Amino acid sequence: MPDNNSDGNIFYQPSTITKEDRQTLHGHKSVMLWFTGLSGSGKSTIADRLQYELINREISVYILDGDNLRRGINKNLSFSVEDRRENNRITAEIGKILVDAGLVVIAALISPFEEDRQNARAIFNSNEFIEVYVKCTLEECEKRDPKGLYNKARKGEIKKFTGIDQAYEEPKNPDITIDTSELSIEQSVQKLVSFLFNKVGLNQI
Repeated sequence: MPDNNSDGNIFYQPSTITKEDRQTLHGHKSVMLWFTGLSGSGKSTIADRLQYELINREISVYILDGDNLRRGINKNLSFSVEDRRENNRITAEIGKILVDAGLVVIAALISPFEEDRQNARAIFNSNEFIEVYVKCTLEECEKRDPKGLYNKARKGEIKKFTGIDQAYEEPKNPDITIDTSELSIEQSVQKLVSFLFNKVGLNQI
């Protein structure tokens, strides 16, 4: 992809209001929570429940759900390796803007490749990106199959489906792992809430 700034005609426009100012306005830190895991692992469900818990604690939060993004801003992207990479890049860039706005951002998308997830992490400050591995066995995800996608993939009706005919690379060093084969949705959410407040210090600015 060409560098649009290669001719030197595009310049960063600074703002008199800083990210720290916006965090103070919201009353908490802003971070990106990057949920990765197989389809059916529980990413979107946990993200929605976590959002509810955080709103109740007066935390400003927004979800970037992979399926929702593909219905709008990323609707022109396929599920090829190249388009998955672009899907992740765009999601990360949107997330960075929202973190700069002072929000807690939850991105819930399969993001199957380690390199792409690390590229997403690289655009954030070191303490602003939290990789959440929503772990679940392929067998359990197929058993759940809430959208009927595994069934279609097994029949050959969906190509390049993660876990079937496209690889999923497990995170090498996630910041937190939520194993939904063992934990209920409520237990998963409470584990994340505890992590955010006790480890990340979300409300300590």
